[in-house]
Amino acid sequence: MKNLVLLVVVVCGIISITCCNQTNTTLNKVVPQETMEKIYNEVKTPFKYGVVFQHPDITKMVDSPTIFCENDIWYMTYIVFNGQGYETWLAESVDLLHWESKGKLLSFTENTWDANQKAGYLSLVNINWGGDYSVEKYQGKYWMTYLGGNTAGYEAGVLRTGLANSTTLTELHDWKTNNNPVLSPEDEDVRWFENKTIYKSLVIHDNIKHTGHPFVMFYNARGDTANYESIGMAVSDNMVSWKRYGKNPAITKYKGICGDAQIAKYNDLYIMFYFGAFWKPGAFERFACSYDLINWTDWSGPDLIAPSEFYDKKYAHKPWVIKWKGVVYHFYTAVGDEGRVIALATSKNIIK
Repeated sequence: MKNLVLLVVVVCGIISITCCNQTNTTLNKVVPQETMEKIYNEVKTPFKYGVVFQHPDITKMVDSPTIFCENDIWYMTYIVFNGQGYETWLAESVDLLHWESKGKLLSFTENTWDANQKAGYLSLVNINWGGDYSVEKYQGKYWMTYLGGNTAGYEAGVLRTGLANSTTLTELHDWKTNNNPVLSPEDEDVRWFENKTIYKSLVIHDNIKHTGHPFVMFYNARGDTANYESIGMAVSDNMVSWKRYGKNPAITKYKGICGDAQIAKYNDLYIMFYFGAFWKPGAFERFACSYDLINWTDWSGPDLIAPSEFYDKKYAHKPWVIKWKGVVYHFYTAVGDEGRVIALATSKNIIK
């Protein structure tokens, strides 16, 4: 009996410790309002710097910046719509303020499933808030997911998720693409909110494996019975084979658009920057927080960015947010009097 009592005590001790640890992490699914307010104050960027990038051909629309750093030089992948569809380009900067277009990374092809749409989004960028924003190689390659399709026009036809890779990061050449998409609205395991078309995607490396897998993809999609965009999740063990995670969206408003997720890791908390549109007027920047990348608490306070200037008076959306040398830089796609361009807002007034 003494041995049994001792065993129960030990077991209970173990269970108690386990529960205590889980309470601070995965079991605590809701992020407290106090913490959400702290994050808002950390990431807010009330100072609009203005337009920082237009495509060399200013008649073309640019979209969806992804910012990263390599050898002390800043780079931006961005997408260009030229009337036929999307292609993916690269720009360069030494100060995050002045950008120069360098050339293409994903181009149109002929007679392929993605002939007229190749809107790329760089994968495995360091997500640490205030980190070095370097890009990780996996199996000796850099990776990029992209919105792909063969119908000409603005996001026309059925769109799927493609995968591209390259052994170099910033050299100008077309990245190698797969012959088939890695996610499609026609897959057997497709969910109700994504069985019509799939839009932008983001892949991060989760060393903790919250989902049980090292690679996590967030992407926005639309369903035939859900005529709005939500953010869903998929997971992979090898970057090549992907499976959907969960039955429902990670973020949705059941109307309008929630899309273009970017993930940052702030201490033990994950921040998802995303844009909202049409569930209230216009398009605007929002965020949500999570302890485990799975359960998200949506911010209910003011927008991070909303239309207010001549260059973003229609839409202020599609975020990429970093913290560098004590300043938060919030890049976004602005639509207004200057067309579709890349604009910047900051946490400090850096206009001299």
